[in-house]
Amino acid sequence: MNPPSDPRPEVAPADEAVPSVAPRTLLALAPDELARVFVELGAKPFHARIARENVLAKGLLEYAAMTSLPASLRADLERELPIFAGREIGCSSAPDRTTKLLIEFPRANAREVSVEVVHMPSLALAAEDDETERNGATLCVSTQAGCPIGCPFCASGQLGLARNLAAHEILEQYVRGQSLGRLARSVVMGMGEPLLNFANLSAALDAVHDEMGLGSRRVTVSTVGFPERLRKIAPSRPRFQLAISLHTPDQEQRDELVPAMRGTPIDEVLAAGDDWFEKTGREVTYEYVLLAGTNDTQGHARRVSARLRGRRCTVNLIPYNPVEESPYRRPEGQAVEGFRRVLLEERVVATVRWSRGVDSDAACGQLRLRRERSR
Repeated sequence: MNPPSDPRPEVAPADEAVPSVAPRTLLALAPDELARVFVELGAKPFHARIARENVLAKGLLEYAAMTSLPASLRADLERELPIFAGREIGCSSAPDRTTKLLIEFPRANAREVSVEVVHMPSLALAAEDDETERNGATLCVSTQAGCPIGCPFCASGQLGLARNLAAHEILEQYVRGQSLGRLARSVVMGMGEPLLNFANLSAALDAVHDEMGLGSRRVTVSTVGFPERLRKIAPSRPRFQLAISLHTPDQEQRDELVPAMRGTPIDEVLAAGDDWFEKTGREVTYEYVLLAGTNDTQGHARRVSARLRGRRCTVNLIPYNPVEESPYRRPEGQAVEGFRRVLLEERVVATVRWSRGVDSDAACGQLRLRRERSR
């Protein structure tokens, strides 16, 4: 199938690269570099390992609290080696205890860039015997400052893409999120398209798994489903669960709702999902944002069923979280349940995830969008 005459939106502009020089911070420095800095400050190399463990494994965000380090070293570190590269510039909370942080990172030769991270306490939906899920929280993190995909219902891409995030900037979101409450799981479905910054995401997730103790099955990465990229990385059995944003069973409508995938047949995306399951042994989740009067009819549900019937997968229905100035609306609960019922009748596994933190502008990109527009 040939792409339509209008070109596909640019998904990798020239300025998407991360800064070429990593800042001198605890999270940004590689272990050997970190050890050298500690030696320069008169400490032993093993003190660098202890400090990193204090931050990642124990969640300590101030050197003063790291009593396993000499007092004089803690004072030097406070002056000479920041833990983070970014700074918190905004915070919003909702009655359901969902908290969104706006974090600003430096950008070479230009103004700073900001990203969002959302901490969502457990809704007690986990099994009774799953203590981690019941008492932990879900953290939603970003991989890019802005987004190049251009979905018209999403706030993240309304200002385009500023740049990719470095591995330490992604890791910093986890550390800051952990300070708000113990994490049970993570979803990489904040700002940005993870597959367009995969090397940095993988490096950050290695630290999340190995040093923060969040297992591979508790991390989900959400993508619009670039088939060639999925096929390339599947054989390595990446350490996460995969979610692919589908949003509609109809090709013309998907070209409108996911502009960066214009010209990529839905069948190719689904085939890449099948390949993922074959190579990794892990079922794919297909995410479907329900937009009232746009893609939430029972006809849409029947066509989704026709595409997915017989595949080892789950459909995650997400009623739309309204965005300022967007023409799209959140569907009523009756429409959502009717859509799900059709899928279940057609033997397609389906769940509903009502968005958290609606009262705190918690849809991806809203807090950042409001701040950028005010500037």
